[in-house]
Amino acid sequence: MALPVRQTSGNGVTELERWNPFEEFDRLHRQLLSWLDTWSPLSWPDVTTTAFTPVADVEETDDAYLVELEVPGIKRDDLDIEVSGRRLSVRGERKEKERVGVLRRRERAVGRFSYELTLPSGIEEDEVEARLDDGVLSIRLPKPERERPRRIEIR
Repeated sequence: MALPVRQTSGNGVTELERWNPFEEFDRLHRQLLSWLDTWSPLSWPDVTTTAFTPVADVEETDDAYLVELEVPGIKRDDLDIEVSGRRLSVRGERKEKERVGVLRRRERAVGRFSYELTLPSGIEEDEVEARLDDGVLSIRLPKPERERPRRIEIR
């Protein structure tokens, strides 16, 4: 079995050397470890103030798609829902609340968020409904009549 070779040139002289792919993986591994060693959690970007994606459930029934997004602490005015063709887009912002004392720990994400979904079939855009109850945004996207299953009676 022939091994691949790589040509290198040094001082104008071309020479052949054996190429070992495992050396490349080892070099990449060492680079990754050194990069991770230079980063500490204190130098990581502040993920609590950047965009995030809310947790969602998508359910399909015979006549509609039902989407539920967890958006606790977000007001109706801070949400924007768009439907175009088979695409649903929800954008919004969880605003930072004013604090009196020193913030010792932050685990809840704040800032802008977006959620996008492409549905497997078309929807009736004019009949889309949305509700916000107890921090859960529920969106009902009805299917067109022609895409709903039809029951055929046997005679």
